[in-house]
Amino acid sequence: MTFEELTGQDNTAAAGNRMQSAGTALEELLVSAKKQDCLTVGVYESAQVMNVDPDSVAFCVLATDEQYECDIALQIHFTLIQAFCFDNDINIVRVKDIDRLADIVGCDQDEEPKDAHCILVTSPNTDSLKDSALETLGMFCEESHNVYEWLPTITLPER
Repeated sequence: MTFEELTGQDNTAAAGNRMQSAGTALEELLVSAKKQDCLTVGVYESAQVMNVDPDSVAFCVLATDEQYECDIALQIHFTLIQAFCFDNDINIVRVKDIDRLADIVGCDQDEEPKDAHCILVTSPNTDSLKDSALETLGMFCEESHNVYEWLPTITLPER
């Protein structure tokens, strides 16, 4: 075994652990933000929040699956949301399991299911969401940017 093979295995294991911890942190952040009523769920709803009060946005999640990869309108919205997030230094990640994400953010029994393609974690008070999950995700995004992965993908933990 060469040194490159050995360090490559370490990097793969570290990336897997980093991804798993980011997935757990994302789930924790979304559950916490939902309890604090700091979630905006839906592409159009998120665009409105970004337009009206961009400083309140703390984190952005874009979700998709194979069924929606060919939806041109949705991809255009994703591109615009990504550009807005990059311009305003808002950390953004992609999640490929939209059904799992929809389960996490859920809705009340009286409401119809929400469009979970875009989820914003907002914070009317900047100190209210200063928790370890948001910090972990911020570090994950920063590390991803350091290796030129501008829109990192996170895998949510299984239930």
